[in-house]
Amino acid sequence: MRTKHSAAVSVRLRFADDARLGPGKIALLEAVGRSGSIAAAGRDMSMSYRRAWLLIDSLNRMFDEPVVHASPGGTNGGGATLSPLGHELVAAYRAMEADTVRAIDRHFEALRERMVVRPADADGKRPDTGDADDRDADDRDTRGPGTGTRD
Repeated sequence: MRTKHSAAVSVRLRFADDARLGPGKIALLEAVGRSGSIAAAGRDMSMSYRRAWLLIDSLNRMFDEPVVHASPGGTNGGGATLSPLGHELVAAYRAMEADTVRAIDRHFEALRERMVVRPADADGKRPDTGDADDRDADDRDTRGPGTGTRD
């Protein structure tokens, strides 16, 4: 979530070394909710079924009940749905993300006027440099065929 003058925000939470939550896992949950399928959600995000399944499994193991209910495929086909906890998790993350954007905007409002950096246009190019992507490596979207997300 970003307004015209907001900073881009990517929030990653680390509850433990093996319990992390970030925009990639939340986007995967949202894709499962839309498609009703882990495989379709993975395809939508350009990742393999195995990668999508492993990310869902890691989310299911983070909580005392599953965030995604999956039924195996076969002749009748399988499927996946977000559990009530899964819906709650997505809503909580998106609310926290929106709160974070508002907090950043509030804290940096006075400094924004002093910035010499020009906002990126819709194509991600800066009018002054033409640079399409000058983000730090840690901020890059690591999704690609079969690779999934980092969180």
